[in-house]
This record gives sequence, C-alpha cells and structure tokens, in this order.
Amino acid sequence: MTNVGFFNGINMIKINTPLTEDVLKKLKAGDDVLLCGTIFTARDEAHKRLLELLRRNKRLPFDIKGAVIYYTGPTPTKPGQIIGSCGPTSSFRMDKYTPELLKRGLKVTIGKGRRSKEVVAALKKYKAVYFAATGGIGALISKCVKKSEIIAFADLGCEAVYKLDVKNFPLVVINDIYGNDLYQKIIDKSLQI
Repeated sequence: MTNVGFFNGINMIKINTPLTEDVLKKLKAGDDVLLCGTIFTARDEAHKRLLELLRRNKRLPFDIKGAVIYYTGPTPTKPGQIIGSCGPTSSFRMDKYTPELLKRGLKVTIGKGRRSKEVVAALKKYKAVYFAATGGIGALISKCVKKSEIIAFADLGCEAVYKLDVKNFPLVVINDIYGNDLYQKIIDKSLQI
C-alpha cells in the first residue's frame, strides 16, 4: 500500500493484489484508491454458476481466497484493443450471492451503487471491502486493463468470467471492514443540512 500523493487533486492510495488483511485494515470508507494486479469479472449469470459449483463441492475457475471480483460485462473487443468498454454494473444484483462468496474468502467486490444490509454485515464479518468504480466511463476504465482473458463460462458472452490484469484502476472505498458505509455517511450529512 503506497500513498501516491495527489492525482488530479485527489489523494490516492495505491494498492496491489493480492490484497491482504493488513492492507484492508488501513482502508477507510471514502478513501480514493488506485488498484493494480489481477482481478476477475463476474455478473449475475456467472455468480449463479459459481454458487452452483460451490454447492456441488466443485472447484471454482479461480481461487476465491483473497480474490477481487469486478461486476462488469465488457463490450466486444475492437481490433488493437485489450478489452472493450468495461464499466461497472449495479452491485445490488449480486447481493444475494455475495455473502456466501465472502464466507469462502472473497476479499473485494467492485461495482456501482449501494449494497444490502446483509452484504454490509458480511463485509464486516469476513473483513472484506466494497469499492465503487465510476459509472459511465467504461471506455476510460478499459485503459487500465493491461491483459484480459476469458477463464470460464465463455458461453455467457460478455457475462463470462474474465481474468484481468489492471494498473491504476481508480476506485473509491464505499464499505470498509469496520462496517462504515460512505453512501450512508453522505445521506446522514445531507439530512443534517
């Protein structure tokens, strides 16, 4: 974990995967982060299949312990590109699957929007973090992807599981391991005005 100073006027913390508990302990809701390393993509259909594999005691296509899952479905890759546009999808759609994956060792999820109370409680219980990626800038986010390969469920098209190597992927900590929720803090402050 490195504090990289100000980046476009924002104090950014640079972190690398795999993310250890020591790194996650230092992150607080509201921190701006640049993530580097390996992450995996999964959306609704891929989550259903991952949970089905776990229920049948089958091996997952990647090691869930310490993993980062990004909720995105990349658009088709154009010639000369590593990946198509890959903006975040709404995280609440994965809320029914997330607590079980956190229990199995998942440490970070990335998406957009609020998480359910059950997910926030599970993040605290299993010492995991939820990051938000900025919606609407999927083409810009794709520039942070340095390598991309489909590793599972290719038949799902854009909802296949991809292994991505990312560099300086800009994120905001929404829920930290202490149960803090940036969105709730903003709502609470706005009600005081």
